Amino acid sequence: MNIVDLIQISAMILSLAVAIIGHEIMHGLTAYKYGDPTASLAGRLSINPIVHVDLVGTIIVPALLYFSHAPFLFGWAKPVPVNMQVVIRNGGYGGAIAVSLAGIAYNFLLAILASVILGFMPQAKSLFEAFIQSFLYFTVVYNVVLGVFNLVPIPPLDGANALMYLAMKMKFFAFADFMRKIFPYGMIFLIIVLATPLSDIIFYPAFYLIKILL
Repeated sequence: MNIVDLIQISAMILSLAVAIIGHEIMHGLTAYKYGDPTASLAGRLSINPIVHVDLVGTIIVPALLYFSHAPFLFGWAKPVPVNMQVVIRNGGYGGAIAVSLAGIAYNFLLAILASVILGFMPQAKSLFEAFIQSFLYFTVVYNVVLGVFNLVPIPPLDGANALMYLAMKMKFFAFADFMRKIFPYGMIFLIIVLATPLSDIIFYPAFYLIKILL
């Protein structure tokens, strides 16, 4: 393994960590805004990556994807604990929607910021500059993929939570009850989707956005 490979791997790992850890922290910070201190009391608003590491989602899955030469890495951190009852009491269902979508908003905003900075950077003339450019490149890719993926309205993804609370806000309680009932089976649906050509449909918007931003 040469120095170029080390730079690229380091940039990939750091950009993925920033994407998934920041995503979870934003859920907790937004909930805190609505009076829920659960994440703060649990020490989960820290930028210390150790408190957010999930053995499967943060280490095993990204490693398997990398060594299997997948087109991009993917992963997740431990979910930040949130007391939605407190959020709803203080901010209504709109607050619950905001908490659900906070991580996605973070991912898209970070991808846009990285794209803008990358667009103004000259060609790399040092190893440090090469690392920064690789970090920004992968920051765009991973944050777009995470943002688009989490918008999918399949439990337990953020899009499903936001859709359920939106239904409650609009008094479509029958639909909200339906969403609540399928949550225990969400991972089964998600695995089926990811293991079939349906995954191409889900990730097509991500590839399109990445192409625009890069």
